[in-house]
Amino acid sequence: MKGGTKPARPVREKDTLAPMEPGDADFQDLLYQKSEGIARITLNRPRVYNAYRTSTLQELSRAVHDASIDDSIGVIVLTGAGSVAFCTGGDVREYAERYIERPRDYWKYMGLFQEAVEALLRSGKPTIARLNGITVGGGNELHLACDLSVAASHAYLGQVGVGVGSVACGGATQWLPLAVGDRRARTMLFLNERIPAPRALDWGLVSEVTPSVRRGTDFVAEPTPEEVDLAHKGLQDYRVDLTALDAAVDKLSLRLLGMFPECLRYTKQQVNFWKELSWHNTVGHGRDWLSLHFANREPQEGMTAFVEKRPPDVRGLRSRLAEGKGGEFPFGRPTRHCPSCGAKGLPEEFAFCGRCGAQTLSAGAPVG
Repeated sequence: MKGGTKPARPVREKDTLAPMEPGDADFQDLLYQKSEGIARITLNRPRVYNAYRTSTLQELSRAVHDASIDDSIGVIVLTGAGSVAFCTGGDVREYAERYIERPRDYWKYMGLFQEAVEALLRSGKPTIARLNGITVGGGNELHLACDLSVAASHAYLGQVGVGVGSVACGGATQWLPLAVGDRRARTMLFLNERIPAPRALDWGLVSEVTPSVRRGTDFVAEPTPEEVDLAHKGLQDYRVDLTALDAAVDKLSLRLLGMFPECLRYTKQQVNFWKELSWHNTVGHGRDWLSLHFANREPQEGMTAFVEKRPPDVRGLRSRLAEGKGGEFPFGRPTRHCPSCGAKGLPEEFAFCGRCGAQTLSAGAPVG
């Protein structure tokens, strides 16, 4: 030993396939637990009905991937915090504040959503969606990406795309026809109808429904929207009780844990054939189309209206179409120019130049 120095300790390389401890994840938008063979992932943004933002999608992919490589885990359960919502899809406020201003970034965002969905599809473990409340938009698409689902009786499912200026091509257009049939899928996608949990069970959209609304000591068999509202507010002796939902999810998980894991993995791969076929033939196109569409007047009006809590002016947009103005450009086609400063490509609705304030001219109009 030269100079009395101690030999360097060998650096132990980290095993990249080793699963993490849930506490090491440092998730901001998720709760992540692993116990007795079950990984539980909870979307933890109850103030916005568990809507996911960009960072939520990154965390979700990471959590599902970790559960998929953990040999102590046999089942993955996805749910939402609280008793009001499972997930209401993307955070529309983030859409309005970020992606409408920078449509190109929506392509990047959609890539993260695609990764989260594919993490669930390809986890190699059976996935259960625990539907503890409202399941709409991208929330229903995450639900459709799971293998099985158990819904509380007060939950409802649906899509909202065409009502807010978007298209539900992140799983709903691909998989709803497979799950519920063509006509019912079109009803959900074209009309954005809310499908109550009992009807969702009848349609085959969920695997099981459990009672969740109590009045006094008794469960209400099929609670009305008014009774659900009273239960959430804790009025007239109504309340939401998710104990039956948890018991059903636990029972289903234990049954899955009693099956051979490699056989489950390959069965999932085989059963995914039609889902993956429709997904991979369409999602790339949808990703590109949506990123271009975010520069259109439709999402600008639809999502701004949602944030401002007002009805969208669909009639006004349709009137523009009838007048030949279209919706491709927020303020009309780029047909005007400024004779004063030389600015070109100004919107046809701009009577004055945004650069110098001078009056604009339409294309082909004589100058001077």
